[in-house]
Amino acid sequence: MRKVVFFILLATPLMAQKFSPLEISKWKQQAKEVTITRDTWGIPHIAGKTDSDAVFGLLYAQCEDDFERVERNYIIAIARLAEVEGEALIYNDLRMRLFMDTTKAIDLYRTSPAWMKKVCTAFADGINYYLYTHPEVRPKLISRFQPWMPLLFSEGSIGGDIETVSLNRLKEFYGKLTGNLKQEVNNDGAEPEPKGSNGFAIAPFKSASGNSLLLINPHTSFYFRSEVHMKSEEGLNAYGAVTWGQFFIYQGFNEHCGWMHTSSQADVIDEYKETIVKKGPDFFYKYGDALKPLISEKITIAFKLGSALAKKDFTVYHTHHGPVIAQRDEKWISVKLMQEPLKALTQSYQRTKSATFDDFKNTMMLRTNSSNNTVYADDQGNIAYWHGDFMPKRDTKFDWNLPVDGSDPATEWKGLHTLDEIVHIYNPANGWIQNCNSTPFTASATSSPDRKAYPVYMAPDAENARGIHADRVLRNETSFTLDKLITVSQDSYLPGFEKLLPSLVEAYDAIAPSNDTVRTTLLEPIQLLRVWDLRYSTTSIPTTLAIYWAQRLRQNVAARIPAGLDQLSAIDFLQTKTSSLERLSALSATLRELQHDFGNWKQSWGEVNRFQRITGKVDPAFDDQKPSTAVPFTSSYWGSLAAYGSKKYPGTKKMYGYVGNSFVAVVEFGKRLRAKSVVTGGSSSNPMSSHFNDQSGMYCGGQFKDVLFYPEDIIGHTERSYHPGE
Repeated sequence: MRKVVFFILLATPLMAQKFSPLEISKWKQQAKEVTITRDTWGIPHIAGKTDSDAVFGLLYAQCEDDFERVERNYIIAIARLAEVEGEALIYNDLRMRLFMDTTKAIDLYRTSPAWMKKVCTAFADGINYYLYTHPEVRPKLISRFQPWMPLLFSEGSIGGDIETVSLNRLKEFYGKLTGNLKQEVNNDGAEPEPKGSNGFAIAPFKSASGNSLLLINPHTSFYFRSEVHMKSEEGLNAYGAVTWGQFFIYQGFNEHCGWMHTSSQADVIDEYKETIVKKGPDFFYKYGDALKPLISEKITIAFKLGSALAKKDFTVYHTHHGPVIAQRDEKWISVKLMQEPLKALTQSYQRTKSATFDDFKNTMMLRTNSSNNTVYADDQGNIAYWHGDFMPKRDTKFDWNLPVDGSDPATEWKGLHTLDEIVHIYNPANGWIQNCNSTPFTASATSSPDRKAYPVYMAPDAENARGIHADRVLRNETSFTLDKLITVSQDSYLPGFEKLLPSLVEAYDAIAPSNDTVRTTLLEPIQLLRVWDLRYSTTSIPTTLAIYWAQRLRQNVAARIPAGLDQLSAIDFLQTKTSSLERLSALSATLRELQHDFGNWKQSWGEVNRFQRITGKVDPAFDDQKPSTAVPFTSSYWGSLAAYGSKKYPGTKKMYGYVGNSFVAVVEFGKRLRAKSVVTGGSSSNPMSSHFNDQSGMYCGGQFKDVLFYPEDIIGHTERSYHPGE
């Protein structure tokens, strides 16, 4: 058995040596080449002579707006979160270390092309110069950022491939701790809001202006990304949403084209059942007719324990498929997934400089979009869609939804599918494309791809209520403008209740005639729901009743809902597999809950569904006694295109948003680009800033601001312009 031991830093802040006079002089010189212009919304427009200048300025500006989130993303990436947050995060760090470590990142950086080294160096220099010029800022862990760090955080989606590895299975296999794993929990017992995104592309013949249009509508945890504009004299001129600490626009546009990523269910991760044989102290695994030695690593994870640091040692195992992450019966389970950080970082950055459809396709040919799809539009009138772009070729005789036999060489990946072999749409005849984390086989109505033409593993994604909703609203419009695209993207109908709500009314009609208590208690709320048009609004009482009722019913029968059901199937389960008594009991409990919390069950949706931002911390706090704003949008679970996941928090009776619409933009590509956007709250995480909450009213009201893209636009709307360090 081959043993590999990796070094891990334990007790001191990462690379915490002081900045040298030579470094400081270099940073000051580069800062003179960078101009940060803050517009009247506080959005940073960064301009530099070179791409590295723009990256330097971008990271400096990000740190000004939210250093805590910048640092936290890299604490996670370097697998040292447990040192900051304690024992419960040990397995988060272990999971990261199973797939990537600083040693590998350093080697990748050293072998990177010169242009990549320059922008990676600029990334580190921009943050370090911020720390130098802001000595009052006290990092939690990282006092010096290094240029190899972006290679540990190379893809900007909210849930990367590694997160599909279960922490519970990992803990069960590699050991147990006294602490509990840190997981997302809703304090009201509700399931977490589905994370995802919407992307719409409109062809020129469907728009009023004859130009293509794009909707960029990611659904993320709030404040996950910031709105920025970065420009250089080397062809960079990109605007959009950047994940804190990254140096590329993840979802956005330049003057020629735009790109929107939606989360994908494309099967790109496979588990292998490994047959383990022990000989003496050594472990082997069966492969074909041979036994191959397991590779073992010793990994040490440091964690905060009170005011001190403790550490835990793990011996972890790998086969040639990947790390061992669990055990099922007598088999060990290894996992194989895309691990190409340099290519991923290259693709993420270079697509922002694409000027044509062919340029964009060339970046896609790097094939590292493993966890997201792409909706595209450009100024030449092209619209397109790719269902991921990293897609391993596999033998279709195997069921790739399940772990396959790791001892069988036939289960090996056989290279990657080409870009044109994966599920894609180029300039469909119907004139529009939509993806709402749903099946691509309904993405363009009758112009959608043919499911039969592709292997099942390419697109197992199911339809969902948002996909149905998007299809309907896009079919009904023939002359899109930016404002019409905004209106369509916020259509208030909730298709998830089309069949579910009548099942409640039917239950009442069946039982009420023979039960006086049910008839009198539920008569008024049932009547409100009976005539409801399934459209949300801040003044709607039926919206409150329906959301609270459906959420409670789902909680009450959660143990019976089969694991792995897609959204529509789960809603169908609630409609067809619950009894009349269960549905009515859930409504009765909803009335009692509202009566208890508010003194009257007749609560409008805007009274209970609120937006509040009172602290800029990563972990938010909410208070019913402090100002908040009514929000009309609902959970995407029920088909709300404008997604707003809200829940109760400790000490609150109202529900407060935490995930959903974040940075949202609509873009028109023509001779002169036009765009509008809005973000959650504002561009700054500092509660003392005027830009902490200046967009919250627009956000809650579905209103957008004009994007200031051209220099002449910014001139008339400038708050301040400065060089980093000033």
